[in-house]
Amino acid sequence: MAVQNSLARGQKQTGMAAFLTRDAVKNQIRSIVGGKDSARFISSIISAVQTTPALQECTNPSILSAALLGQALNLSPSPQLGQYYMVPFDNRKKGCKEAQFQLGYKGYLQLAERSGYYKKLNVLPIKDGELIRYDPLEEEIEVDLIEDDVVREETPTIGYYAMFEYANGFRKTMYWSKKKMLAHADRYSQAFHLNAVENSNPKRSRVSFEDFENGNFPKGDEWKYSSFWYQDFDGMAKKTMLRQLISKWGIMSIDLQNAFEKDMAVIKDDGQPDYVDNEPQDDVVEDQEYKESESQEVQKQSDQAQPEISQGKQMSMEDAFFS
Repeated sequence: MAVQNSLARGQKQTGMAAFLTRDAVKNQIRSIVGGKDSARFISSIISAVQTTPALQECTNPSILSAALLGQALNLSPSPQLGQYYMVPFDNRKKGCKEAQFQLGYKGYLQLAERSGYYKKLNVLPIKDGELIRYDPLEEEIEVDLIEDDVVREETPTIGYYAMFEYANGFRKTMYWSKKKMLAHADRYSQAFHLNAVENSNPKRSRVSFEDFENGNFPKGDEWKYSSFWYQDFDGMAKKTMLRQLISKWGIMSIDLQNAFEKDMAVIKDDGQPDYVDNEPQDDVVEDQEYKESESQEVQKQSDQAQPEISQGKQMSMEDAFFS
């Protein structure tokens, strides 16, 4: 164990630029990405690391493996596109930080639509005043959507609707109230707290999600609420709806099965997923951290803390790789 921890720390301390200059790494990238697309691939890694500075503290192999999986699925790591993310977390067992591959809801949409099975596929939040009725037996929904996009965006969300229809006409729908989604997030996410958490250590205290939404928390505590469930609740909710809908009733292509299996895991050198519980530290804040488990229920500890981001200087990986 001591030897493994030492190797993990050594990997973390080696800069990404130096890591990418290794012949074995160059060959690995070129064999998967191709020589012509290598520059774009390297640039995408740089962009992701710059957007999430805490990635600079992660082991280089975990960053590369997550990025290569995204490349193999033909998905972009750009946070603006939201197809997938490389999310840093502390692995106490190895004594280092590693990057998890986490699929965004837009990634689910991309992979499902590419499969060719789906004639229609949609997921959207339902706003206050829009829902007239939803019949779970007949799976029929009646809504009166707000036409003004600006007004609709500013209207509170009351629920989430997802549906798909095959080319042969088979159709499946699902609706969750926001209350149900909040309970799901509170149950399965270690980083999210629906109710307030009080602790003698102020770093471990949290306001309720309602207070967070209303901005009722000290401005110096923003780091406590960096989880996607706080920063983009609707995005996480839409991903959850698609995961539930497609995994239970949908046809999954090979790529979609691969992404579903490896979502929220560290990708090992052999391409296999490694699921490790996120164990945050008191003194480090993760910029993009959430933990969602649908295969087993995780018991949350009320004294859990979000780490603080350690800033680092970004190296020029492109120059080192193509020199």
